[in-house]
Amino acid sequence: MTRSAFSPLTIGPLTLRNRFIKSATNEGMAPGGIPSRALVEHHRAIAAGGAAMTTVAYCAVSADGRTFEDQIHLHRGILPHLRALTDAVHAHGAAACAQITHGGAFTFLKQLSTRYPLSASGGFNAVGVVSGRLLRTQMDAAQMELVTQQFVDGARLAVEAGFDAVELHMGHGYLLSQFLSPGYNKRRDGYGGDAVARARFPAQILRRVLDAVGTRVAVTCKIGVDEGFRKGGTAEDAAAIARVLEHEGAHLLVLSGGMNVESPWAIFGSPMPREAVENMQNTVVKLSTRLMRLIEPKVRFKPLYLREHSLKVRSAVSMPLAYLGGAQSMDAVEQIMADGFDAVTMGRALIHDARLVQRFADGSTRVSGCTACNRCVVSMYTPAGTHCVIGPAPDASLNAMPAV
Repeated sequence: MTRSAFSPLTIGPLTLRNRFIKSATNEGMAPGGIPSRALVEHHRAIAAGGAAMTTVAYCAVSADGRTFEDQIHLHRGILPHLRALTDAVHAHGAAACAQITHGGAFTFLKQLSTRYPLSASGGFNAVGVVSGRLLRTQMDAAQMELVTQQFVDGARLAVEAGFDAVELHMGHGYLLSQFLSPGYNKRRDGYGGDAVARARFPAQILRRVLDAVGTRVAVTCKIGVDEGFRKGGTAEDAAAIARVLEHEGAHLLVLSGGMNVESPWAIFGSPMPREAVENMQNTVVKLSTRLMRLIEPKVRFKPLYLREHSLKVRSAVSMPLAYLGGAQSMDAVEQIMADGFDAVTMGRALIHDARLVQRFADGSTRVSGCTACNRCVVSMYTPAGTHCVIGPAPDASLNAMPAV
């Protein structure tokens, strides 16, 4: 019998009220690295709208781990602001998850503590064409230990801030993804080679985080089921990686796809609209997105666009899996449940309508009004932060105010 998406789900020490999870979608709501009132309201609305858990995007484990200056860096100075967010989410009966990560070579920061950004392997840095850092550094043992400890410290801070889960971001081309990806990882030591060997460093971080906080909060991982470019990881790689992470004890895997530099269209299942790119206020991002548009294939959005790849991961492991990618209707959600996935993770549909889960539950709608236009993706760089452009813009003044 197919489980209901509205039934509870237990992942590690955490039980969710249903199986709808708001995915991490960079919000652009932490000017100066300080969580804003807009960020609190964004996640409060998702919780009030019926989702079981909402994920705060990109909480860097170190200053170097940020991709942009105006991004959360987990340190004690922002704990009161994060606590305001988790309190607001808990007030509506939902759980809060902190996505903790490190950008590695994918960074646009003006200053770093190292000469070149860290990565799985050294050499040419593709994102450096725009950022001005054309080279990246292969991490040594000491640097790997330092970053591992930073993930542990970040997870502990997230627990102290009241989060119910942490998500280790291992996808989309950030540092841990750079280890998993055959397109980035050319190492000849024990951390390079086949998919299992490439998963060694991310798995070590997972183990250390589980040891530190795994009895108090759920520890999840976000991985790519297909990287979407010629030399990138495949669904078969993802299945092997999933088995490693299952063996290490991850409580849930969130399945995504695509890479920020090589294949952003594969993340969203559709390209960026030209007019949205031209309206970007961040000149660095505008230039990089223009370059991406020159190589992106003609992709038309279709529901459940990552389902075929994700099913290969589903067949490889028995652990809880959350599907992500084009679930914008109850028909799609029911298909995902019938496929044996344990949860459905939604991004753009919940940005469009924070009350969508509630509307699905009461039967007032079965189809999201989201058009997958991706204008919300580039709205991250506007004064109001990430929002759906269909309808009125949120109050931008809230994004200029610290959460507390």
